[in-house]
Amino acid sequence: MSRPALKRLATIVLLLVVVGGVLFFGFAPQLVDKRFNPVAGTKYAASEAAVSLHDSLNVVDLHGDQMLWDRDVLAQVDRGHIDLQRLQRGNVGLQVFSAVTKSPRGQNYESNSGDTDRLTALMIGQLRPMRTWFDVNARALDQARRITKSIDQSDGRLQLVKSATDLEDVLHARANGDDVIGVLLAMEGMHDLRGSMDRFGSLIAAGYRMMAFVHFFDNDLGGSAHGVQKGALTDEGRAVLEAMRETNVVMDLAHVSEASMNEILDRFDRPVVVSHTGVRGVCPSQRNLSDEILRRIADNGGVVGVGYWEGAICGIEPADIAASARYVADLIGVEHVAIGSDFDGSVETAIDASGHVLITSAMLDVGFTRQEVRMIMGENAIRVLRANL
Repeated sequence: MSRPALKRLATIVLLLVVVGGVLFFGFAPQLVDKRFNPVAGTKYAASEAAVSLHDSLNVVDLHGDQMLWDRDVLAQVDRGHIDLQRLQRGNVGLQVFSAVTKSPRGQNYESNSGDTDRLTALMIGQLRPMRTWFDVNARALDQARRITKSIDQSDGRLQLVKSATDLEDVLHARANGDDVIGVLLAMEGMHDLRGSMDRFGSLIAAGYRMMAFVHFFDNDLGGSAHGVQKGALTDEGRAVLEAMRETNVVMDLAHVSEASMNEILDRFDRPVVVSHTGVRGVCPSQRNLSDEILRRIADNGGVVGVGYWEGAICGIEPADIAASARYVADLIGVEHVAIGSDFDGSVETAIDASGHVLITSAMLDVGFTRQEVRMIMGENAIRVLRANL
């Protein structure tokens, strides 16, 4: 091949690499986001009574994974479930933003090891800082940095909640008609610690105030409901538990194995949350809570955040969410029921954050009183947050 031909070939190859890079880094992350976080839509309509009630609520959603994805919460976008405009339309008073930092390949509800991580490709594709590509703790700190920057640029429409005083400030402002939404940061699994309590301190300093011990795999702290061993707490886990008892951090039991969950409930003396879940009495699954565990959570004074996706409630319609809430309320009392959508958690839902009024309407339809709906849609969660923060 002649020298000019070689140059032409090299130019073509370079152009293909450039075009491929632009397509990958410019469009692939958005396409993945749209594919993994769809909104199916619903034909359900809210009643006038529900709309009137909903407008008076402080909706608290105990779990959303928006921070994982490459979108600013202040920007209105056509994918996923959460942004500021949709939170406002849904009359959300406080949204929990959870940091997802590791996800094993082939993730499932039955058994996963922590040996693989499919989020590395997502970090690279989203052009996140290089330190986040292979470091789960760096991912948590980067997610907190990004959302905190958005809060700072929100002109007061978003307020980071790190203490009971911060929570009361948000509630007081909303009662006075201010357009403000509280943001509470949560950790979905504490594998980020990697044996270092210094990292626990760095997460606290970054603003995290709700923490779950595990995600989809067992880690150094204890067993996951979806892990291989599904065991009890380790010595390291017990040390972290003691640290959490001495810190204003909310204990989240989502994804925790029953062995570890029982030990935490034995030792933790403040009300807990299960931020996003279902119940086996409605939707039999290893992902979901048994009646025995539900009763223990009630004895602790905690709340159960009913999820919005198929794996939690064996459906996605507002009526399916209300049916699980009704089951929990009938078994352990309405004061222990809350909502935890799992928006942007690689799940399909019937609504996005703008559609919470449909849940309010469905709750009325299954016989909850107006006061009970107030409790489920926000007041129960606020009670537990006050007790911890």
